Amino acid sequence: MALLIQKYGGSSIPSLARIKAVAQRIAAAHHAGHDVVVVMSAMGGTTDQLLAQAQDITAAPLPRELDALLATGEQVSNALTAMALHDLGAEACSLTGWQAGILTSRDHGSADIIDVCPHRVRDALDHGVIPLVAGFQGLEPGDADVTTFGRGGSDTTAVALAAALKADACEIYTDVAGVYTADPKVVPEARPLACLTHQHMREMAASGAKVLALPSVEYARRHGVALHVRSSYDDSPGTVVSDTSSEAAYPQQGPSVIAVTHNPHSAKIALPGPLGPAPATLTVRRPASASARRSTPLSYASHTGYGDSFHDECTATASLVGSGLHAHPETAATLRRAMERAGIPFTLLTVTDTRITVVCHHAVLTDTVRALHKAFLTHMPEPAVPRRSSRLALRS
Repeated sequence: MALLIQKYGGSSIPSLARIKAVAQRIAAAHHAGHDVVVVMSAMGGTTDQLLAQAQDITAAPLPRELDALLATGEQVSNALTAMALHDLGAEACSLTGWQAGILTSRDHGSADIIDVCPHRVRDALDHGVIPLVAGFQGLEPGDADVTTFGRGGSDTTAVALAAALKADACEIYTDVAGVYTADPKVVPEARPLACLTHQHMREMAASGAKVLALPSVEYARRHGVALHVRSSYDDSPGTVVSDTSSEAAYPQQGPSVIAVTHNPHSAKIALPGPLGPAPATLTVRRPASASARRSTPLSYASHTGYGDSFHDECTATASLVGSGLHAHPETAATLRRAMERAGIPFTLLTVTDTRITVVCHHAVLTDTVRALHKAFLTHMPEPAVPRRSSRLALRS
């Protein structure tokens, strides 16, 4: 039998009824003979509610106290799921991140995991108990302060535990049937992908895909952890993210576009050249744009001869993700024709081997994503499903 890490996101547990349903899935895996470690996110909407309460108290909550507050959301869902498992006849034990041995840097709100010492988790498994670990949180060992990892941090908790415990599978449960060729809420005809490399998943997460948090993908890549993204609402096969299983699915015979991603929260900053033509352009996430506007003229423009910067917060980005994109200029040419046919003005921002990104007005972002998906992915053949290792096949 196998050691499974199962992580459940907030969209999987928006209610007590869903917590009971998730508990049944966990108990079924345990009763089948598997050792199961569970990582829980806060119930859907809880983190936003806690943030709103903090803002009602003060416009500038202390980062240390904000972490102490936000960490409670995962602890609530964790304890409730343990209660539901006990009610199903399965022994379970809820643990905070620090009780599970998650040690972090001292960066409140954006801490990095520096070590995992899962002694209590192993002890629970040795006694036939299901350990449930509150995601998104850890302990800074110097001051013994609670820290959190930022949005999506429970994904990173799951990956870190999978690496430390040498788990047979790390399953990330959400409300969709895997990683799609585009956000299905934007492109209804988008379809789930059977498999991805860590690099492709990293590019997707970095350019706006929300199904996996970027730090968790980077951690998984560094530590060789294969991920299995699945729906907690059904038994669909989901998406395997693994560098050992995807090469056969996407043979390199030219450029390959596998997905379209988008980020509606971008602000464009343009730096006019010293002689006036063709400004240099960069984008930042919109919440950071004010600080970027302050720092850019000092740290960049004043040292290069560029003039004053200007910004546009009504912009967004859309990206093609794939392989061999830089070496085949026809891909960018096809993108240009698709945008022109749709009548959408845009700026070509970056072209790399694995990603092409364009900047467009926020109002036409949906049209942009749909136009690019139609041009590159509507008739894309289904990738061959690779042979999975016996470890990943356990939950197929």
